[in-house]
Amino acid sequence: MLGSTHGTLTTHSRPARVVACGEQPPHTVHGRSAPHGRGGGQGADGVVDRDVSGRPLHAPVPDLDRFFRPGSVAVIGASDSEGRPNTGITRQLIAWAERVGARLHPVNPGRTQVFGLPCHATVADLPEAVDLAVLLVGDPLPVIEQLAEAKVKFAVAFASGFAETGEQGAAAQARLAEAVERSGLRLLGPNTNLNAFEKFRADLDGPAIALITQSGHQGRPVFALQELGIRLSHWAPTGNEADLETADFLSYFATRPEVGAIAAYVEGLKDGRSFLLAADRAARNKVPVVAVKVGRTETGARMAASHTGKLTGADGVVDAAMRQFGVIRVNGLDELQDTAALLARAKKPTAEGIAVYSISGGTGAHFSDLATAAGLRLPLLGDAKQAELHQWIPDYLSVANPIDNGGHPVGDWRGRKIIDAILADPSIGVLICPITGPFPPMSDKLAQDLVDAAERTDKLVCVVWGSPVGTEDAYRGTLLGSSRVATFRTFANCITAVRAYLDHHRFVADYRSPFDDAPRVLSPSARKAQALMRPGQQLSEHAAKQLLRAYGIRVPREQLVTSAAAAVRAASLVGYPVVMKASGPQLAHKTELGLVKVGLTSASQVRDAYRELTDIARYEDVPLDGVLVCQMIERGVEMVVGVTHDSLFGPTVTVGLGGVLVEVLQDVAVGVPPFGEDQARAMLGELRGRTLLDGVRGAPPADIDALVEVVLRVQRMALEMGGELAELDINPLVVLPRGQGAVALDALAVCHGERMHDPAHRTA
Repeated sequence: MLGSTHGTLTTHSRPARVVACGEQPPHTVHGRSAPHGRGGGQGADGVVDRDVSGRPLHAPVPDLDRFFRPGSVAVIGASDSEGRPNTGITRQLIAWAERVGARLHPVNPGRTQVFGLPCHATVADLPEAVDLAVLLVGDPLPVIEQLAEAKVKFAVAFASGFAETGEQGAAAQARLAEAVERSGLRLLGPNTNLNAFEKFRADLDGPAIALITQSGHQGRPVFALQELGIRLSHWAPTGNEADLETADFLSYFATRPEVGAIAAYVEGLKDGRSFLLAADRAARNKVPVVAVKVGRTETGARMAASHTGKLTGADGVVDAAMRQFGVIRVNGLDELQDTAALLARAKKPTAEGIAVYSISGGTGAHFSDLATAAGLRLPLLGDAKQAELHQWIPDYLSVANPIDNGGHPVGDWRGRKIIDAILADPSIGVLICPITGPFPPMSDKLAQDLVDAAERTDKLVCVVWGSPVGTEDAYRGTLLGSSRVATFRTFANCITAVRAYLDHHRFVADYRSPFDDAPRVLSPSARKAQALMRPGQQLSEHAAKQLLRAYGIRVPREQLVTSAAAAVRAASLVGYPVVMKASGPQLAHKTELGLVKVGLTSASQVRDAYRELTDIARYEDVPLDGVLVCQMIERGVEMVVGVTHDSLFGPTVTVGLGGVLVEVLQDVAVGVPPFGEDQARAMLGELRGRTLLDGVRGAPPADIDALVEVVLRVQRMALEMGGELAELDINPLVVLPRGQGAVALDALAVCHGERMHDPAHRTA
């Protein structure tokens, strides 16, 4: 607790609890899936379950079985005229329908047959209700109503020229989306392709990768993993997402028993809350999600918008949202394929320790440096284990970890003994063997011993095959022929994938969905705060601090005065020394204008300060609502806590190092509501200056518990007041020594011009 006497807010110790503000106990729905539909998730009684911001707390899992495995397919615009684009597509769809066991019906008014199949003039002439319609027409809009009348469940629109082209295209896409919404069918596209209808290898087993891409070509490296023996089960090329979006496929794949990992290439998110709910479902089901999300830079964001016509979102917020819900964000397509492949196939780790085993001391040292810098832990092996290894490895070689064998034994059984002994150590959960280049027969025997050992252990065995050739038998035959060895081509990709593997299992082991405990009922604090809102205006510091008081956030003792005499009386009540500050609705940076006076210790100083502050305000033509006479707080650690509005995710919470250098340091972390206490503490751990809170150069440790509670209270404000509150900046929030709380010395609040429409608030 902060020890504040202000406000009515109390907190709870449950780790995912969003801090409460005097609300009635909410009706919580645990682990309940909503029925199929486009709106927010519904409870068993059919009522949409939403948080206090109006956003849904559950999302339906679309039933996409009949999309990927339809019983019948209609191809609108089918052709068999050589040289026409539709002909090649029709031919591919016929082959795909045969593979999945679907009946295919061509539709084209100008033909009676297409590739020997009876062709129908219109959708109305189809001999049966079809599951999937593929639209090979330039304008899919007129066909949608026909499909609805024919009770078609799914449609795919390949046509381009929509939101990716600009305002006119966006308007055309909006009309298409509205028609689809009215029709009741589900649409993939427009501006999509044939990736969903590729030929997937049926001879591979084990957990599969399900692939989602907004650019078909960007999924090719992952799809090609099949040639290395990695199974793929689905490919969803979402295109412009007029209806079906990345989140829909993410939710669906997270429930499929054959899916071991989901790989995604994302250019823009259609709806922030939908994405979070889908990622939450994957986390609940312990299904790893690996994603490339473009838009890290201004150039990337512009290209993504021109390609798919969707918001890319502020990248820092997207990054935070993914991290909160366990989505593993990688940078390159090579990282995407390697990380997804490892996560799909590797079993749960038995320990987090990494052992590095190499035939070269230089290779082992190099790899170990990189792995340690990336946060992987290489525990020193115990004396007994080192003595055991020295039975087969010369004493002059180091086996403490990394383990240098000086040359893997070729002619006898010792090589396998070494590997088995390393894997038997209880502190080791992952064995990594970097092989920078082939050196037969030693590298061949080493590869075979690693494969044989991997087949007999539950621990992860990784090999980095660094040869630029990649045609060697040890690589192509031995290593890639094993489903138990994870093989990489670069040190960096191996380290990225192994770190993601350990992070994922650590994350899902402790995961508790924040949506289960998100507040559903407005608190008394919200009612007080709403009375303070002034649409379209910036609140004065005095009013902004009243807003903080409403949510139980501690502020200094202070009084707002309008005369020098009143200032002197206020100072005696507040207690010397005092701080005096001009307060007005247009003041943002008072210090720069000389509108703050610190350390005043007498009535004469207070009178002089009042006159000086009001004179400066008059000269600068800054309207005031008065002058604040404030308690002077002994210095602690200056932090900043704030609220901003993101176009995709709505209100977000920021915490970081504060004070006058906040814009220079830019050491902040972002949280996307809802989140609980654990996530608030994790945000502090992301700060470069986190150690300041632990006490440096003789300073006492700061009251981190109080800081976390302020973050949670601000989050509650963001959830409840996000429609009215455009921006909140508490700077500085002084975090006092442990047990003494945290005090907001200054605050800035800006109100929306009118209540914001919530982009994630979708009607049921």
